[in-house]
Amino acid sequence: MKLREKVESALEKVRPSLQADGGDVELVDVDDDGIVRVRLTGACGGCPMSQMTLKMGIERILKQNIPEVQAVESV
Repeated sequence: MKLREKVESALEKVRPSLQADGGDVELVDVDDDGIVRVRLTGACGGCPMSQMTLKMGIERILKQNIPEVQAVESV
């Protein structure tokens, strides 16, 4: 399975909790260095807690499930 497919699969696990709060996450890019770029949308896009959600939620889960992931950045 390609890294991008692994990331998409892992994002499907976090998506329901974001959607419950009126937001969502969109995968923009995964580069060869393991940097994942996502866009938080809906309520998550303008939320002051979005960086916490990104780092403590999405990044933590992706790193736990996919060792190749080095970081998650919002674009």
